[in-house]
Order: sequence, then C-alpha cells, then structure tokens
Amino acid sequence: MKTGIISLALAAAVTLSGCNSHSITEIDNFILVKQKKGADLGYSPASGVKLLEADGLFFKDHNQNDSLDTYEDWRLPAAERAADLAKDLTIDEIAGLMLYSRHMAIPHISTTNPKRYTYSGIPWPEAGVPAYELSDQQIQAVTEGNLRQILVTKISSPEDAARWSNRLQALAESQPHGIPTNNSSDPRNETRATDEFNEGSGGDVSLWPTPLGLGATFDPEVARDFAQTVQAEYRALGIATALSPQADIYTEPRWRRGVGCFSEDPRLAADMTRAYIDGFQTSYGDDEIEDGWGRMSVNCMVKHWPGGGAGEAGRDAHLCFGKYAVFPGENLDTNIFVFNHGAFRLDGPTKQASAVMPYYTISYAQDPSGKNVANAFSRYIIQDLLYDTYGYEGVVCTDWSITRDYTGVDIHGGKPWGVENLSVEERHYEVIKAGCDQFGGNDEKGPVIAAYRMWCEEFGEENARARFEHSAKKLLLNFFRTGLFENPYLDPSETIRTMSSKEFREHGYLAQLKSVIMLKNHENTLP
Repeated sequence: MKTGIISLALAAAVTLSGCNSHSITEIDNFILVKQKKGADLGYSPASGVKLLEADGLFFKDHNQNDSLDTYEDWRLPAAERAADLAKDLTIDEIAGLMLYSRHMAIPHISTTNPKRYTYSGIPWPEAGVPAYELSDQQIQAVTEGNLRQILVTKISSPEDAARWSNRLQALAESQPHGIPTNNSSDPRNETRATDEFNEGSGGDVSLWPTPLGLGATFDPEVARDFAQTVQAEYRALGIATALSPQADIYTEPRWRRGVGCFSEDPRLAADMTRAYIDGFQTSYGDDEIEDGWGRMSVNCMVKHWPGGGAGEAGRDAHLCFGKYAVFPGENLDTNIFVFNHGAFRLDGPTKQASAVMPYYTISYAQDPSGKNVANAFSRYIIQDLLYDTYGYEGVVCTDWSITRDYTGVDIHGGKPWGVENLSVEERHYEVIKAGCDQFGGNDEKGPVIAAYRMWCEEFGEENARARFEHSAKKLLLNFFRTGLFENPYLDPSETIRTMSSKEFREHGYLAQLKSVIMLKNHENTLP
C-alpha cells in the first residue's frame, strides 16, 4: 500500500488514480473533500490535520504522524478501528472519554450565575463575541479535560449551532489522536419543555407530540416517522446522539415524568420504542457506512434501566425523597420487557440501542445479595441483568450527577443514592465495578483517574488497563459508526435549509392530530 501526504494545493490539482475524481470546497473555515470512490472528508486547516493518500484514496491523518493508522482507515469495520484507537489512548485520554458533559447552551450562559461561563475572561454578552464562539470553559473541557461527549441544550439559532459545532470540532481535531466530539440532545421537538430533563426544547425544530402523545396514536409508524424526521434535524445541528427514548412504562400516574413514556402497556411501549430507535439509528443508501449505521445515524441512549416509572408513591428520584423504585407483585420483569423486546431487539440492522442509561433509583429489594444501591452502582442490575441475562452489548452511561455529594433538595444537585457515605472517588470506582462505561453530567476526569488507581491496587495494572480500554472501545464505536471521524463539520446554509423544512413541520402537525383522543362524546355532541 502506497501512502503519501497530500497538501491542499496538490489535492486541488490532482485527479486520483482509478478515476477517483474529487471536489474540494471551503465552508465556514473547514475544507470538505468529496471523493467519488470514498468517504467525504472534512477537516480544519487550523487543526494541523492533513490528508494522506493511499491506494488512490484520501484519508485524514488524525494523529498527524504522516502514516495511515488502522483507526484512520475508513474502509475498515468500525469495531476494528475503535479497538486500534483505544489501545493507543492514555488513561488520561480514556478518563476524558468516559465523561459526559453537564448542560451546555449556545451561547454558554447561566441564568443563575452570569459570571460562571466566560469568553476570554468576560461573561457573554459583555464579551462582544458571536453566540457561536466557544467559552473558556468549553475550550478547557476539550483540551485539558479530554471531554468528547457534549450535552447541548438551548441554542440561539440553527446557524449559530452549526458554526459553534464547527469550532468545537476543529478544536477537538487539533488534539492528540484527533478524536471529534459526539454532541447530544435531550428531547427538543416537543410542544412543551419540562424541567431539567427537557431543557433543550426548541431551536426552530419541527414540533411533535410528547412521547405519551406518540403512544396515543397506537401506531409505531408515527414514532418511526418522528425519529426519521428528527434524525435529519439533529444531524443538521451537529447532534449525533439522542438521550432518548424513555422506555419506562407509565404505571404510576403520580410520576412527574410520565409524559415522557409511550404508554402504561409494556407491549405498546416496546413497539413504539423499537420503531423510534430504528428511525433514529438507521442510515440508508449512500449515507450507510456499515450494518445500517452511517452519516445520518443518531445514536439512541434508551432510558431508564431497569424501569424508572416505578418510583415509590410516584416520587421522583431526582430528589432524595424519591430514591426508591418498588416493584409490587414481583413486576421488575414487566418493566424490563420494554427494553428486552423493544430497545434490544430492533427490526432494523443496527440491532440494539447504542447506549443505555440506568435511572437514579434504588431498585429496592431486587439484588439477591441484599445490597440496596442506585442502579448504576449495582453490579447485579448492570452486569448480571443488563449484560449477562439480557445480552446487551452497548454503552452504559449513568444518569446525571450521581457521583456528586447531595447538598439539599435541588433537582440539579448530586444524587448518590445508597452510597452517600462513600467519597466522590469511591463512587466512581463502584460505578465502574458495576459495569458502567460513562459518567453523565461529569466534566472532571480526576475522580475517574482515581478510580483507575483503585482498580490497579485491587486487581493489578494490566487488569485495570483492560477494563478501561474495554469501555473506551465501546464509546469510540459510536463515533466511528456515525461517520464523525471522517466529517463532523456542517454547512450552515444546509443547516438553515433543513431546519426550515415545511415538510418536517407538516409531519409533526399530522402526528399531533393523530395523537388527539376523544375521551367522551356525550349525546353525540361531536359528529
């Protein structure tokens, strides 16, 4: 295999062997190379990344070592590429990969503490910079913290989201190994916003019924249509992971998150969940890369394992008085049914939801050992049930802020239910021992590195490396399968066009009509 470095000027003048013609375009400070016989490549000249030529094809030199490494070869299977990169990462880099950011808005501002986020040391808008510029804290998270998975909430406009995403990707691309960011969103296409778990609603998107409204159509094809439509909007905004669907069953009418469920019927909920994930995760035609995954795919993080709707007396586990989930009549299996027959048995080629989020709750009296700790701390709930019994193979990410200290009745506070007596570092260690791969709402890699050292002390350094590399491979797989390593960049004009689609809005409106249910028609008042 002949490999060489291709400068931009040379690439513009060359038609590669084998009639692999290509075009080169500069868009919003990045270069887009479209190959007739290969993957489209997007890169920022400012990042230091250049193109490699091998066998008449172009590749990105992510780690800037002037040679084509396995993980840089888009012709290879995603799993092989992920394993190759994972083995080369330092524990410091893996620790950053195991983080999932707290909420980030565009622009990065805080309504409760205006000085919390800054731009060159000055809060926005006093800094006088566009909304799409990166804050000091976002820059630090990517460069010093090795953070690569970002939760995006409110955005000022679709164009700002696209330009912000491009700047974030250029920054990530400039770092060792050139790992892009995998940006995500809570549900944002509903006609109402609900607290912390739906803070990202809006952004000039098409508007649809809530999941409960989708379930009210009794038609999984409506859920599939929703997901395929929103898939295009998410990718146009630079979002490659959806923190949804909510596969809980709505058996407790007092639970404040019931509107995020599809139904109280586990079979209907399973059918809706399956169609929803298939619609989000599947790419078609030229967009497909491998096994249904591709450049239009959006990873789904299904929640909340093993069932969050069973909160004692309807209380919610965001707060300390709702920490227990109870399963009267030994009905844990009824809650798991939606995952096992929906999220883990897709009709489409991607086969399973790419990620799972356990809920904050302590699944009371379910662990045969007698331990009562929150799901993400429980080896029985994660390793024994999720992996071993139900055969799940994807990423497991904790719910947000479970390793932080509990300081009072605050929906945004720490939620270390069942392990309040442990240190922050010890909580991280327990999560990893339970089998989880990632920490939601955690921007600090220090406790993850501390957990690695604890594993070294208990099981040895070789075993610790293997355990952390195992999580790194699973996490990276979701980057490779969605094409982020080849081209994470956006054309803002295409983003605007996608987000202004009249067709998408009509689909959402028709779904709203289908979701309306007549509860009563006394004396045929309505025809």
